[in-house]
Amino acid sequence: MLKKIVFFLLSIIYVHVFGQGHLKPVMEPYQLAGRRLVFTNWLYVRTGHFHWLDKEGNNVFTSTSAKLKDHEVDFVPYDFPYGIRLFAEPAQKEIPIIPTGKSWDQWGIRLGTLIYEKGKYRLWGLCNSDNLQSRACYFESDDGVHWEKPDLGFVDYEGSKKNNLLPPDSRVSVFVDPSAPPEKKYKSVAHSKITQEEFDSQYRDTRPWSYYAIELDAPMVHVMTGSYSADGFHWTTYSDPIGFEHADTQTMGYFDTRLNKYVLYTRSHMVGDRAEGVSYPKEKFHQRVSRRSIARIESDTFRAFPLSVNIIETESDMHPAEQFYTNCYTTIPGAPDHHLMFPTLYHYGDDDTDLLLYASYNGINWHRIPGPPVYEDQPYGEPDGGCFFARPNLVERSNGDWILPYDGYNVPHKFPRGAYRFEPGMLVWPQGRMVGVEAVEMGEFATVAFLLPGKTLKINALTQRAGYIKVELVEFDGNPIKGYTFDNSDPVIGNHHWTAVTWNGKKELGTEPGTPVWFRFRMKMAKIYGLEFE
Repeated sequence: MLKKIVFFLLSIIYVHVFGQGHLKPVMEPYQLAGRRLVFTNWLYVRTGHFHWLDKEGNNVFTSTSAKLKDHEVDFVPYDFPYGIRLFAEPAQKEIPIIPTGKSWDQWGIRLGTLIYEKGKYRLWGLCNSDNLQSRACYFESDDGVHWEKPDLGFVDYEGSKKNNLLPPDSRVSVFVDPSAPPEKKYKSVAHSKITQEEFDSQYRDTRPWSYYAIELDAPMVHVMTGSYSADGFHWTTYSDPIGFEHADTQTMGYFDTRLNKYVLYTRSHMVGDRAEGVSYPKEKFHQRVSRRSIARIESDTFRAFPLSVNIIETESDMHPAEQFYTNCYTTIPGAPDHHLMFPTLYHYGDDDTDLLLYASYNGINWHRIPGPPVYEDQPYGEPDGGCFFARPNLVERSNGDWILPYDGYNVPHKFPRGAYRFEPGMLVWPQGRMVGVEAVEMGEFATVAFLLPGKTLKINALTQRAGYIKVELVEFDGNPIKGYTFDNSDPVIGNHHWTAVTWNGKKELGTEPGTPVWFRFRMKMAKIYGLEFE
């Protein structure tokens, strides 16, 4: 009995720290959280396998009894991927997307969060009447292109409530909590400070805390606060901080339905431990040894979080002065288990910015998509020619374009701010063509097995005129399904935006939804941006 109790407690600790892995069943078939599969990493691509075959066709893989010479055995690969690579497309820009001109936003508009729900694009942000005064504001759109400033009637500004301003202490970094009751549907995390006296008397001995949070601006202590709302407009902030660390820029959260936990992504620092007995250095040049990084936290409750763990830091192939300013966590539209980040890479050497693309299959392990930044520094004189920062979320317009909010500044980030301006923009990937798998010449790969989400397969793909894509449907045991082989496949040629894949003109998959299957792909001069099932 004691062993069972110890194992149970260790299991809880392991899941709390690592969130996944050894305590859950693994291997195929997988189950997609949505109806789309986009190749943002190699998780859904089979590694393939191989046999060493003797002259009689027997598999002598690792055999200790087969005494064979080199010419007496053949290496035979199966479903080995070749000729393919992951890639990302650069974003196009639309800026400004919302005109300024009201007295409360004449200095500029910055964006916070974009959410699509119930047929409406909802956008929270900040409006500036001058270079110092910011007020929370709200916008709406029916198509994600044309934006309105609705008369909310919440705030009296210059004698009138006909404006889109939100009540004081509103939140603009917002996420929807599917696990919460209606009165707490919307959640938000913000940076704040408390006094050293309050920290010492109430929290020092009962909550985990970061030395950096208490030393940076002593006698004030940096904390994270949590708020909830029924409508995204009127907010209640919990009396106790939910975390005790210096998370001062863009903390993003979501409720992970797979882990049944709250997850936050926030700013942390790539920095070493200070020698014992040495006080915190006040000189800025000492503090600059710290590089901004991206950290992750998870918790069973939204009321209290442990300390974060760094997940993305300055990588070995980057310039040593580069660091991560924001994270911009989001997901693929229609695929909530396809996790993305659009972190702003801050070039400390020239006060400039680029936008990178990272992807994860579990929200814990992150990989940078190969290639140049998806949005690079813009010419000086453009509305975003100084610097820019992406904001969540990536959503889909009715025409199939994927859009991501961002703020563009006319001057570099740390430039004197007496005359700086900012404009709201959208980064656009037409037809949702943002990331995928490509065969520059000939290529082939197979997916892992997953439970079939629908009765038809649609593809978002582009080939050259001399190129093509062919698809084969495969049973869980690896045998092609009769009538759905490469020989039966109608080649996909040209520009196809969520077009049904067919076999001898037939688009219905001869397999019931929920059945474990996989697909093989043959490609020539082609790009696959995603698969969709319906």
